[in-house]
Amino acid sequence: MESIFFLIVAAVAVLSSILVVTCKNPINSALSLVMTFFCLATLYVTLDAPFMAVTQVMVYAGAIMVLIVFVIMLLNIRVEAVKRGSHAVFAGGAIGLFLLFQTVWFLGRGTLSGATGTMDRAQVVKVGHIELIGKALFTDFLLPFEITSILLLAAIVGAVILAKRKI
Repeated sequence: MESIFFLIVAAVAVLSSILVVTCKNPINSALSLVMTFFCLATLYVTLDAPFMAVTQVMVYAGAIMVLIVFVIMLLNIRVEAVKRGSHAVFAGGAIGLFLLFQTVWFLGRGTLSGATGTMDRAQVVKVGHIELIGKALFTDFLLPFEITSILLLAAIVGAVILAKRKI
């Protein structure tokens, strides 16, 4: 039963992610991205990671999508039908087939996940997901976390400068 539920959610996630790329209207593309985020949150719940699921919904489906829709409306993007070249379609199809082949090959060999270490399910249940994430974030990944915060601050300042009207 769990595998059938996973396959249904995975199929919806793949279809909505394809719609993100193929929709010509940016608002429809953003709504498809929200659906992809919700499917990813559902997959987190099936992996017994409820904190990650709630974080996925609140941060990405909530805050980031509001920001993306705000930028789309701020920039007033016009939807224009642009003819795609046959070379671009062929290259995209070839890359897609290569990635599909590579995924099937890795899944067949069973080496897709190279996770190693002493962390098992019992220890995660004993310690808790949130505590493990917090320890990893503020010990092992402190520098990338701070660099990301500085990058986001620079992006906010850049967006304010670009959006500021000249009087």
